[in-house]
Amino acid sequence: MPPDTRILSFAGRSSVPFALLLLSATGLAGQNGESAATARHLAAASTGDAPADVTFSRDVAPILQRACVRCHRDNGVAPMPLVTYEDVQPYASMIARRTRIRDRAGAMPPWYMEKDIGIQHFKDDMSLDEWEIEALDVWRRAGTPEGDPADLPPPLEFDDDVVWAAGEPDLIVKLPEVLVKGDAPDWWGDIESVPTGLTEDRWVKSVEIREVNDVPQRRDGEHGGRHTVGGRFVVHHMIWSTRVLEGQETGPGSRRASSDTGWPVHEVGREPDIFDEEAGRLLRAGSSVVSNSVHLHSNGRDTRAHLELGFRFHPKDYEPKYRRTILGLGNGSDIDIRPGVAGQELHAYKVLDQHTKIVTFEPHLHAPGMRMCLEAIWGFNVETLNCVGYDHNWVRGYTYAQDHQPLLPKGTVLHIIGYMDTSEANRNVPDTRNWQGSGNRSVANMFIDLGMRVEMSDEQFVEEMAMRRHRLALGPNDHVVGCPLCMVIPANGDMSYFAGAEWWQSDAATEAESSGEGESGSGDRRDPGDRRER
Repeated sequence: MPPDTRILSFAGRSSVPFALLLLSATGLAGQNGESAATARHLAAASTGDAPADVTFSRDVAPILQRACVRCHRDNGVAPMPLVTYEDVQPYASMIARRTRIRDRAGAMPPWYMEKDIGIQHFKDDMSLDEWEIEALDVWRRAGTPEGDPADLPPPLEFDDDVVWAAGEPDLIVKLPEVLVKGDAPDWWGDIESVPTGLTEDRWVKSVEIREVNDVPQRRDGEHGGRHTVGGRFVVHHMIWSTRVLEGQETGPGSRRASSDTGWPVHEVGREPDIFDEEAGRLLRAGSSVVSNSVHLHSNGRDTRAHLELGFRFHPKDYEPKYRRTILGLGNGSDIDIRPGVAGQELHAYKVLDQHTKIVTFEPHLHAPGMRMCLEAIWGFNVETLNCVGYDHNWVRGYTYAQDHQPLLPKGTVLHIIGYMDTSEANRNVPDTRNWQGSGNRSVANMFIDLGMRVEMSDEQFVEEMAMRRHRLALGPNDHVVGCPLCMVIPANGDMSYFAGAEWWQSDAATEAESSGEGESGSGDRRDPGDRRER
């Protein structure tokens, strides 16, 4: 193997000896500013039968702060706080069990990206490393020792007056209030259109939707509704757009104009949608929020609720570099799922007619869904970009980190594979004896990748690959998952061709600053292995 080539592997479900895993985790934890001490304790004890010296104060609390506390806290959306030792100790066994599920339905934290295949760089990745999962289990087996309270990390502070995860919006649009009776059947339909009040066109950097309702939340997790994920909420989902209306300004009968802007589907538990920095989405002056597909689902108590839409804008002089591309990748019409059978597969394909950067991967299945994989087929190369476990109680998207979004040339075939289970093992399926086809209800089926993508011109595509080679310090022996042409360098792929580009000058200034005045070299002291996909 060439000396400058490294292969990084993940333990995941492999048979890598645990001691080796933890010894390597010691270094990784230190690099990431996390609890390297925890990994050292585990590694030292891994050769014997006694549990490692893991305590709540020194080792467990930092893990929970990073991955759990933002939801599991007072006034959080989770059913119980996991902040203090007294909060956590009664749930030690449950925490160990749910975290060891890793990337399948029921896992906590609810991050289902499989770590042993495909791209592994995402924004807001809340998943646990293997050594963190083991630390939680070792702590449970050791009898949940509290340790020295002086070892506790500083408590996290949350301003509950700030209710927007992505930051205070520049524009908030409030939709009409609805009353959903505690035992009401599911309802689908239109909503009355609501003007945004915007007086000038603005490019949007993020959109976030929150449900505001009268369901109380107490510290013990009781709220009077059903004890299921999303049991506090009644708006199951909303498919919506904004539109400059012509003539009739409100109501489901309003006429459609050519000014529609589509937005990501709102679903229970959805995080804010942050668009590609160079591909903002346009909110037009005089537009209204419209939807012909709102799904209301009772939660066991009479509930009054409304949605609030929060838009955050780019500066007024912002102009997007890339255009959003809309393509249908999925099958919503002829799904055929047999009753009582695990491991069934659904397939869908789409040929890209433009160079494309994939911003997010968002599997959408229904109750029988267990897993979805995304493949890119270019010529005779078939590459799995990602595989994701699926839990219909936690529908979520995965946003690729900068310089790790798939860059695919036109002509690439995108292929999604859905894995379905209607056996007794899938508790989301209410009656495993039933055949299942397509439909809106959770007991029917959908099979779609709802991810966001942008299209590129030939020049933009070549430049984006050049940026990636530069920023990731790629060499001739490297392979980039999701970028089949990254190492095929055309004449204008020579870096000197881009010396005048804004991004080149910005990167050069950053490198010069990090290297120090008068020092030779690029100034980038990071380990190249930490910047490459394998």
